[in-house]
Amino acid sequence: MSDWSVGESDSDQALRPMKKFVLFLCVTLSLFYSITANVHAISQEELEKQIAEYQAKLSELSGQKQTLSQALAVLSTQIKLTETKIAANVAQLGKLEVEINDLSGRISSIDYSLTDLTKMFINRVRQTYMRRGRNDSFLVAQVSGLPDLLRGIEYTKIVRDHDRTILISLEKSRLDYDTQKQAKEQKQKEIEALKKKLDADKAALASQVKSKNQLLSETKNNESTYQKLLAEAQAELIAIKGIVAGLGKEVKIKNVGEGERIASVIQGKSPCSTGTHLHFEVAQNANRRNPFELLKNTSLIWDNSDSAQNGTGTWNWPLNDPIRITQGYGHTAYSSRYTGDIHTGVDMVTDNNTVKAVKSGELYQGTIACGKSGNILYVRVKQADNFDTYYLHVNY
Repeated sequence: MSDWSVGESDSDQALRPMKKFVLFLCVTLSLFYSITANVHAISQEELEKQIAEYQAKLSELSGQKQTLSQALAVLSTQIKLTETKIAANVAQLGKLEVEINDLSGRISSIDYSLTDLTKMFINRVRQTYMRRGRNDSFLVAQVSGLPDLLRGIEYTKIVRDHDRTILISLEKSRLDYDTQKQAKEQKQKEIEALKKKLDADKAALASQVKSKNQLLSETKNNESTYQKLLAEAQAELIAIKGIVAGLGKEVKIKNVGEGERIASVIQGKSPCSTGTHLHFEVAQNANRRNPFELLKNTSLIWDNSDSAQNGTGTWNWPLNDPIRITQGYGHTAYSSRYTGDIHTGVDMVTDNNTVKAVKSGELYQGTIACGKSGNILYVRVKQADNFDTYYLHVNY
């Protein structure tokens, strides 16, 4: 007999395999989490440091004079920042997957072992009590003195209390494993969220790389060409702000209905426009609104390096299908050229150049100066719901 079993009761000996298993499990899990935590901490620390450095670099670059080299440096830093974020996400994803796979195997094994051991233990206790019940009856019939009877009763009570304690411990272990299962489910939710973030970062990376290549293509890596494009973009933004502020020269034409033709898109280059497109802008009580929040969801051709957007509102679009989006609303691949880094409308083109009113209202035709390149031609529809819609780079 080994030292482990010296002085053990029958119940202790029956539970000996489970004790060894639980002890082994605790030690193994402790070592596993200790090792993975240390590895993750070192890796994550380095990645977080790089991310902080790239973010600081972007802040520094944003305060510098806009030049082609500065614009390229911003794009390159954004690319490195996104690549580092992706690496951090991949590392975290790998760690979570390892933990989940390990927990899945261990929980399954533990749950099966506990169930099996519990059944065996209950059967053993039932048989023991039956045997002890017969022994107790025999003991009561044979004892000649009260002390012997009391010792027999005390012995039975101790055994039953001991068995009850063991059963409570078994149930506590099962509850502990249920907690681990809940932890596993939480990690699975974290993985799903992390995968979505990873997909978004990968899409952003592809967009940033495309933007950098597009900038090099447009400027042919020439500073004067870039400064010309920059000046046109900034002049257009000033002109658009002036239009929304009511600084354009406008003439009221007539009342128009929803879907009625109000203009046509200018073909080719026009003042503050590098090519054919309609710039569609929306304001509510003179405050800018995101057109995608008001236009219907439709089949769009997303022809730029930004993440695709679509309408979520009820308005019809100002162009006929198929509509190709060359620049969306908000922070875009081009918006770094604008003061405030915001593109305030949506740029779109179509094979049919007819421009339609998205809602009924009063039609105004207007012009406004755009830097040194001439006057932007536009139309405005003043709607009855405190909305104004603006259609730029059009012929009346």
